[in-house]
Amino acid sequence: MTETFQNKQKIFGTYPDYLKNALSATDTSEAIEEITNWQGYKPTELHYLSNLASKIGIQTILYKDESTRFNLGSFKALGGAYGVLRFIQNKLAIELDCEIKIKDIRNGKYLDYTNKYTVTTATDGNHGRSVAYGAKLSGCKCQIYIHAEVSKGRQRAMEEFGAKIIRIQGNYDESLRICIEEATKNNWQIISDTSYEGYTQYPRYIMAGYTVLAHEIAQQLNAKNLPTHIFLQAGVGGFAAAIMAYFWEHYSEEKITFIVVEPILAPCLIESAKLNKLTIFDIQEETMMAGLSCGEPSLIAWRILKAGTDHFMTITDEDVPELMRQMAKGLGDDPSIEAGECSVSGLAALIEAKSNAHIAEQLNLNKNSRVLIFGTEGATDPEIYEEIING
Repeated sequence: MTETFQNKQKIFGTYPDYLKNALSATDTSEAIEEITNWQGYKPTELHYLSNLASKIGIQTILYKDESTRFNLGSFKALGGAYGVLRFIQNKLAIELDCEIKIKDIRNGKYLDYTNKYTVTTATDGNHGRSVAYGAKLSGCKCQIYIHAEVSKGRQRAMEEFGAKIIRIQGNYDESLRICIEEATKNNWQIISDTSYEGYTQYPRYIMAGYTVLAHEIAQQLNAKNLPTHIFLQAGVGGFAAAIMAYFWEHYSEEKITFIVVEPILAPCLIESAKLNKLTIFDIQEETMMAGLSCGEPSLIAWRILKAGTDHFMTITDEDVPELMRQMAKGLGDDPSIEAGECSVSGLAALIEAKSNAHIAEQLNLNKNSRVLIFGTEGATDPEIYEEIING
């Protein structure tokens, strides 16, 4: 851990009405109803890491394992694909002037129309794979922009769904800039998990898709076992905001402590919190936690995170490989878990916070704490994963 920041802007009590313009219970219920009816859907595992919790000195660690989600290996499968299907639904409703059901799109009813549409996005890998998956489900074309540091393995995973991949020089934010320019020029639809002025509709759909995780957790637990602390890793912040919004709106009386975790090499949210305004961070070096390497926060995500986060934290890459190996092995009777680079970020922050008496006291992190962390990805690039695990 390199830095912590206590959010003085934190709002307590019920989920504010003004944030429902960013994400609401209606958004989430629609997404949950749709996604839980996809072919191959099943809830992912919520593991209790009892031995690891005992070693750290807390009551419980709950680990939501997204390594098996729709065989795409990442929670991102829930967001990008749903965003694509909502775009196709909206487009067809206008073109055909009738009500369009998403299940009919998935079943191929409108292929004569959908094959002329193109969706596009910029990605570090996992989101692009989900968008490509959604394009295949709906029968539309897909063009994806990746930056110089995205691995060949993650590129191939997107190409397997029929996406055309364009690799650019520069970082994620540069790939997003080019994606926006090309989409405007060619009349393609951007399906991005980050939002900005004039572009919020599809990031909102994508965030709603992510809440399927939170809905599953709510069903896998009962009120007495709800977490006291939730550590949320963040890139642009969409995932963190979605999970925060769900728990805040459904369990506002539980006083859950929300901690947002970023790499020190891409700390756009903690910098935004310190300056009390959305702030762009110029990334100079890429973190090994590729999915978190983002320099500009999502506009609507930031609105939620600014209001709901208790603490922002940054971590280094230093402990990531060893924690991945520890998860693969399992501590004592804890299960062996395939945890990708981003999946151990919450755990790294938890360990650092608990080992620092001052921070642990600030967070009220103690032997009675029940902590929820998210294994947001598995081995999304198997070659890189094996290199780390066997390193």
